[in-house]
Amino acid sequence: MIYDGLLLVALWMIATALVIIPTGQEIEPGAAIFQLYLLAVAWIYLALCWRLGGQTLGMKAWRIRIVGNECPISWGATLIRFVVALASLLCFGLGLLWALLHPRSATWHDLASNTFLMVQPKKRVTDAAA
Repeated sequence: MIYDGLLLVALWMIATALVIIPTGQEIEPGAAIFQLYLLAVAWIYLALCWRLGGQTLGMKAWRIRIVGNECPISWGATLIRFVVALASLLCFGLGLLWALLHPRSATWHDLASNTFLMVQPKKRVTDAAA
């Protein structure tokens, strides 16, 4: 989450520049429409990564992939996963801690979107490739 969070901050900076530079106006603090815009940018980034390869850049670093009943997972499943993950974080991370109690280590957003995370095995380097 930290890796993808840093990437999202950079995307939000670009998204903000795309609004500020053409208009030449500042954005009022707490502007609800702008906050929804930034949430949409975050969802689009995550949804595209989840649909195109099942991984965000942060997930690639940890060899984690999202798997669901459909391949790629549907746009609806990405939206459900995103919204429930936000709700989970707003509940002081209870939805993430839920994985410690669940038999399959599933979080709230895994259960709601009918997806789960899979750790990919490390790729072995063969002597012929070295």
